[in-house]
Amino acid sequence: MSWPFSTLDKIVVVTGGGSGIGLSYAVLAAANGAKSVIIGDIELTDEAQKVVAKTTNLTFQHCDVTQWADSQRLIDVCITKFGDVPDIYVASAGVFEPPYSNFWDDPEPLESNGYKHVDINVNHPIKFTRLAMRALLGKQKQGVVALVSPLLDTASSIQLPSIAQLNMPWLGLRGVWAIHRGSKASRSICPGIVSTPIWTTGTPGSGERFGIIEDISITPKVVAKTIREGIESPEYPGGTILEVSKLGTRVVPEWFIQPPGMVDGKMPEGTDVPEHMIVKSLEPIMSVTERERGKMA
Repeated sequence: MSWPFSTLDKIVVVTGGGSGIGLSYAVLAAANGAKSVIIGDIELTDEAQKVVAKTTNLTFQHCDVTQWADSQRLIDVCITKFGDVPDIYVASAGVFEPPYSNFWDDPEPLESNGYKHVDINVNHPIKFTRLAMRALLGKQKQGVVALVSPLLDTASSIQLPSIAQLNMPWLGLRGVWAIHRGSKASRSICPGIVSTPIWTTGTPGSGERFGIIEDISITPKVVAKTIREGIESPEYPGGTILEVSKLGTRVVPEWFIQPPGMVDGKMPEGTDVPEHMIVKSLEPIMSVTERERGKMA
């Protein structure tokens, strides 16, 4: 999608909207004429409760993003209330490496067979994206998914090693929209250090560990405006990764750097993937999406 997509009169769902960046974007979307903004989170902060209480087009729906049924329920609530699925899906829920789930302390028993923070930071946006695709295909309508993930995900970090390795799964989602550019699109918003609870008091211990100061951080409102710009502006086509930090914004190219041997966007003859291989690999995917198309219309 590379045309304007206004928030006006749209249905918006925001995971992790109970505080920080998610709350700032939810408030911004509501103020810019969204038909309804549904905040999906485990609970609301005191600030969020006050905002929801006085904003008619802002509502709260309990959502634990590690429970896929909760994410689907955000869509179901919209169908029940409006007879339609959301237009804009913002996956903003995320944590650092909290005491209950992290690499170095390794508190989770072997029987867990997984990290809770990976369920939140990786599995959640992947599944949320798939649910959004199914809903939009089912209603045969245009829509946008915005995935919010720290800029740290594109770097290495000895302090937060697993967080720094979580970028590839959601970066891979940028490509799934290419087969249906006319109906839906995704954006990835990568903020740097932001003065939100995740950096300060919200994740137990993180404030003491990092000692974040205003001189090197940006506000949630700055990131919220970037999310809105990424969603609405025709400047950012589907699959865009938009970085925002103290230094401003920039688009991160697909390969981060130009791939070896590429010249003017083309690979040397004989090294590119043959067209017939691409077509063949897409056939089962197209079959799945065609089965889902119009099912909810």
